[in-house]
Amino acid sequence: MRPATLVRLALAGNRTDTARVVLTALSALLATLAGLAALTVLAIQKPAGDAWAESEQYRNELLREPGLRGGTAFALLMLAIPVLALAGQCARLGAPARDRRLAALRLAGATPGQVTGLAVLETGLASLLGTIAGLGVYLVGRELLHRPDEQGRLALPTDVLPSAGALVAVVLGLPLLAAAATALMLRTVTTSPLGVSRKAVRERGPRPWAGLLIGLGLVSFVAVRPVLGRMDGNDVLWGWVLPLLLLAGGLAAMVGVVVGTGWISHTCGRLLHRHARGASALLAAGRLMADPWAGSRTFAALLAAVIFGAGAAAQRAYFAVQDQVDREQSRLAGVDADINPFYLSTMDLVDAAVAVAVLIAAGGLIVALVEGIVARRRAYAALVATGVPRGTLSGSVAWQALTPAVPAILLALTVGALLGRGLFPSVSTGGSSTMVCDATAALCADPATRDQYTRIVQIAEAERVIPVPLEQLAWLGAGALAAVLVTVGVGLLFLRVSTAVDELRTA
Repeated sequence: MRPATLVRLALAGNRTDTARVVLTALSALLATLAGLAALTVLAIQKPAGDAWAESEQYRNELLREPGLRGGTAFALLMLAIPVLALAGQCARLGAPARDRRLAALRLAGATPGQVTGLAVLETGLASLLGTIAGLGVYLVGRELLHRPDEQGRLALPTDVLPSAGALVAVVLGLPLLAAAATALMLRTVTTSPLGVSRKAVRERGPRPWAGLLIGLGLVSFVAVRPVLGRMDGNDVLWGWVLPLLLLAGGLAAMVGVVVGTGWISHTCGRLLHRHARGASALLAAGRLMADPWAGSRTFAALLAAVIFGAGAAAQRAYFAVQDQVDREQSRLAGVDADINPFYLSTMDLVDAAVAVAVLIAAGGLIVALVEGIVARRRAYAALVATGVPRGTLSGSVAWQALTPAVPAILLALTVGALLGRGLFPSVSTGGSSTMVCDATAALCADPATRDQYTRIVQIAEAERVIPVPLEQLAWLGAGALAAVLVTVGVGLLFLRVSTAVDELRTA
């Protein structure tokens, strides 16, 4: 098959196929913007001078202080995770119609490799269109937002540009990554000329091996402080050990929670099948046991956002306790210091990023739930035609979504909070002494009278354990669960349309 024919077939299809291509391209556009924003922050050059020199051309301290740029770029990259998960959900939109189209190609003489290549090419081309559009939006936005204030300072780093290699890597790397992920997902799928797509049958349910990944991630975060304590003074090791431990530990814990959701779904299905009495719960139990990995695919982006949000909540609790200890030490030294709002204000930005990530993940949930209902509409229509009430089917959809979602969200909250607590378990300050003058500023400034009013205050060592931010974790969990409930409600709207008797002939 010639390459031009492959491209034409990859972009052909009905309105559902067009919607899938558009949504995949939109997801790639958002992921490109997040990646380019992170690269732009990292491209800011450190100003000349000592280690505390700041980039004075920016208004935001997250951009001015070199030590904070790595965390800012990491937060921006985290926003790309739910976007990529949304792209994965969009790639499954209209899967039954695409399977029939691919089966027709097999009947016309296409090989299994060519059929798989079509699906991979469709995802890759759609992602490439999205990344090119994302690069255009980034370059145009960079020019439009370059507006220095009266003091010549910028709100965003619009005066720097990532290297050409970094731009090419993002624009071409994301489509290649999307194509590789599609090929990986299709490795167990066989499309026959009779239109039957089957996957390798898994005889046993998932095992709880994902717990090992979670444990590895927690150990990595707990080991950060002891390891860096032993490397004090070695700047080279500090430069790569800390990012490696944080990145590897965070990814291991995140993958562990997402993969572990498959085991949670299968276990919940077994428990429902054993103890439930209603038809709705029994139908949901069958679906959960038949495809436990659907939970991992559906909730991946939401769980990643919840883990990041719970870690941010633990970080906020650390900054609050640190600020309280600093003010108490200042009062002992005779200085009534105010609350330092910098770090807590920074955490407000992180919380806003988590909220955006949850919204994007909710979009992916809606796509996944609607796609699942549409894919099974013939079976649903057959059940309704044989007398099964639509309320029973609605209940089964709700059971299937909520049963694994609740324990998975609780697990993600726990893991995220433990990651943050492992990195910052307590606040401690060393003992010190300071001179305090109990007179007016004029008397204290006069060398002749200063000694009469000056005394030495010994400040004892202080150590505070970081409390568990239960209130913020509860709000985060409630928000994630609310997102699941909203998506279930939207999905039920499509269920009524998909259970019409006409679907027996047209589906």
